[in-house]
Amino acid sequence: MTYAAVDLLDEIAYLAAVLHWPLDTLLDLEHPDRAHFVAAARALTHDPDDEGGRR
Repeated sequence: MTYAAVDLLDEIAYLAAVLHWPLDTLLDLEHPDRAHFVAAARALTHDPDDEGGRR
């Protein structure tokens, strides 16, 4: 099973906006690490679009 490209791009865009990390760094993250950083960034920013930890 592959991770949907749109979900990947959404996560990368969100992390880039919040963390200001370079694209290369974000694309190199493994899925579990990326999911951890998305959850942490949402907790720090209190993102109302959090979908119950879907990512």
